[in-house]
Amino acid sequence: MTISRRALLGTAGAAALAGLTSGCRGLTERVSTTSGGSRNTLTFQTWGADAEAAAFQKLVSQFEDAHRGVTVDLQVVPYSEMFTGIDAGLQSGTAPDVFRVDYLTMGLYSSTDQLLDVTDALGSLDATLGDDLLPGLARAVQYDGRTYGVPQQTDTSAVLVRTDALAAAGLTALPDSLDAAWSWEEFGDVADQLADGLDDGRLPFAVNWQQAGAYRWLSWLFQADGRLYDEGLDGSAIDSDAGRKALEFTASFFERGWVPQGTSTKGATYPDTLFASGDLAMLFAGNFLLPTLQDTIGDRFEYVATYPPRDVRAAGDLGGNALVATRTARNPELAAEFLSFMAGRDQMAAFCAEAVLLPTRQSLIEQGLEFAVRPDLMPVFLDQATTLTEEDIAQVTTPTFAEINLALQNELEETFVGGRSIDDTLSALADAVAETTSLTS
Repeated sequence: MTISRRALLGTAGAAALAGLTSGCRGLTERVSTTSGGSRNTLTFQTWGADAEAAAFQKLVSQFEDAHRGVTVDLQVVPYSEMFTGIDAGLQSGTAPDVFRVDYLTMGLYSSTDQLLDVTDALGSLDATLGDDLLPGLARAVQYDGRTYGVPQQTDTSAVLVRTDALAAAGLTALPDSLDAAWSWEEFGDVADQLADGLDDGRLPFAVNWQQAGAYRWLSWLFQADGRLYDEGLDGSAIDSDAGRKALEFTASFFERGWVPQGTSTKGATYPDTLFASGDLAMLFAGNFLLPTLQDTIGDRFEYVATYPPRDVRAAGDLGGNALVATRTARNPELAAEFLSFMAGRDQMAAFCAEAVLLPTRQSLIEQGLEFAVRPDLMPVFLDQATTLTEEDIAQVTTPTFAEINLALQNELEETFVGGRSIDDTLSALADAVAETTSLTS
């Protein structure tokens, strides 16, 4: 018996839920360490690297200092457990008051009535963030015209390149601006040159599209000027010349032996570990990985950052997270106040600088931040983030995008390493979009 997360969440709290889930022990027995708070206690659950956890703890302490008698119980859990725990907590009524959620998944919770509507409590996002919010991000936290959270940070991907691999391949320069980024053809030539200069067992690059990161494949679709959804976001547009071009090019990464076979969309190997161990010359990586890479690589080799390739246009991926409160938060007013505090200009600046993340406030991007780790690489990520258009953001923040992301994992895998034809995979993805859009129409 297979039941989607949407079906489970949509029935959470209903009397029928017990019977519905009794035959699905794999879901009902998922680990949940969540717990709700009280009038003067907020429970706040998140995942995060050490730098993010430390930055969250500092902001929590500041909030407690500013609110006498209030306690915020910060719970940091592994990412692999985060949303199974949240789902189970929502079903059992023990969900935390506040939690962190990526923009791609947020629609699943807001469209199934699991989140606190903070439109009135925040006085609208305009009152909280003013006109400082990056274009398109308001939509990422809204559903049906109402606001359900605050966009706290973003991240995006760039290409990290080992300088010794460059030298061995005879490459003397990297693109130093968005306009100078490699074309797809130039990128292929670079991969071939790198392959010629690498020792046996090492490969030119890997892309960070594994598991929940499968949506990052859409960067290639957008670069080809393609679309996942039609302009009304209620039908598929992926079965197109641009979709075919993007899938053919990315499938060639595996056919030509440029990337490890185990780094497909359902691969269990995350390429940052391969890069850190010295098995790759280049790595598509989000800026949030820089602190971890700094710790694991140390001074064993040098690497720099450059821009992802471009085709018809430049395009990137929308990473990052919002903070939301659950509909059943014990003290909704306090939860909303906490969200507003965390989106404050000073708090966002401090958090993003320490955790090496990108702010959602335009003024902070223009002002610049003193990033704690590899500040020399961050201008590339900041530039790359500007390639996201409002149309791109709209297509990855639909209420059903979490289901589409799962379809991308499964269907891309079939072509990348399963031998299925390009046309069959495009057709399967089009069917997945049609099926999920019918859920909200």
